[in-house]
Amino acid sequence: MALKDAFIAELKHESALTKKILERVPFDKKDWKPHEKSMTIGRLATHIAQTPHWVSDILHSPDFDFAGRSFPSNTAASLEELLYIFQEKLDPAIADLEKASDELMNQSWTVRVGDKVMYQLVKKVAIRGWAFNHLIHHRGQLSVYLRLLDIPVPGMYGPSADER
Repeated sequence: MALKDAFIAELKHESALTKKILERVPFDKKDWKPHEKSMTIGRLATHIAQTPHWVSDILHSPDFDFAGRSFPSNTAASLEELLYIFQEKLDPAIADLEKASDELMNQSWTVRVGDKVMYQLVKKVAIRGWAFNHLIHHRGQLSVYLRLLDIPVPGMYGPSADER
């Protein structure tokens, strides 16, 4: 099995779980946050929806330079927009993985700030960390936000306390 096939299957599986939790985001409370240092629930959900773009970015670029990038902090205005953003980032990620060779997946990807190299990873490891694990990490945060708002949390890898 080519690396891409395993990555595609995992991304599709995790994306179905992600969609379940994104569908619970209460846009009437999109500006709510649990702490002053936290993102709002609307911003966090939008960040999650955008995260699949990392797959394409990593596959199409030899590096990521914090000095040369800005990070827009937009927030979806509605659940429909949120789900649109998620699909808009997911579809190209899957398409790019379908075209990725094992050779490409084994190429180096560098994270830098200008001339200062922070670290280097092979692209398959970068995709796992910067796309998949990143998505799962923030999805976990979102589940806590939902719990604090007393919104039923959907199960991810089995039933949640709300689904017993």
